[in-house]
Amino acid sequence: MIDKGYLLGERYRIIDTLGEGGMANVYLAEDIILQRKVAVKILRLDLQNEPQTQARFQREALATSELSHPNIVSVLDVGTDHGLPYMVMEYVDGPNLKEYIQKNSPLDLNEIIRIMDQILSAVALAHKHNVIHRDLKPQNILMDKRGNIKIADFGIAVALNQSSITQTNSVMGSVHYMSPEQTRGGMVTKQSDIYSLGIILYELITGTVPFNGDTPVAIALKHAQEPIPSIRKKDSSVPQALENVVLKATAKDPRDRYATAQEMKADLDSSLDPERADEPVFVPYHCN
Repeated sequence: MIDKGYLLGERYRIIDTLGEGGMANVYLAEDIILQRKVAVKILRLDLQNEPQTQARFQREALATSELSHPNIVSVLDVGTDHGLPYMVMEYVDGPNLKEYIQKNSPLDLNEIIRIMDQILSAVALAHKHNVIHRDLKPQNILMDKRGNIKIADFGIAVALNQSSITQTNSVMGSVHYMSPEQTRGGMVTKQSDIYSLGIILYELITGTVPFNGDTPVAIALKHAQEPIPSIRKKDSSVPQALENVVLKATAKDPRDRYATAQEMKADLDSSLDPERADEPVFVPYHCN
């Protein structure tokens, strides 16, 4: 842990701890030159001599710095302080999406689409740059005071051409939102992110994740083997067209999911249209 008041890189004065993670800790700091608050992610002291963790931290900085989008947390600076790598990011003053759902559920359907559209727009840009996030979950999605969404934590994001990394790190991520192919250690693609987006949409609508269990393995098995629980059985006021977006995004076989985040967004944006009121339930073409 870094002490409050410490001047990192002779520029960023540590104010408080925002969060502690497996790879890095995040602090609230003041940029003494520009006199603004920033979030600083610093590699944990006990991991600074692990080459794999160092490389992962550098990948996050590289992946995020290449992605300029209003719904992705901006990287402002990257440096080292006495050999300890750090990354300076814009400070988002607000809850993460998990906290927002827990406090405000049930959400209005139009608000759900507004939130999801921002997430999809950001992921579409990442995918355009061939960056797969691989750990999309509400805890990694921040919301500012005006309701603007900011995706954070590209810590296990990977460029599609880095196939060795895709294989070796593929089982990282949060099991409640993880695609069946990720839990099996298979190749992670853009469709793996699409699956996670479908689970996030499910949680926005229902207030809960579709699968729970006593162990990560039990939850992973449900993702691989069990159908997504019916949203409309819980709440018949949810249009079938909206549930179909969830069902298509979370199809077990990646070939049945949306080809792109843009395609998912277009389908979502028309899901409340009256002309889609009598839409049949989505049925995947490929069966496991």
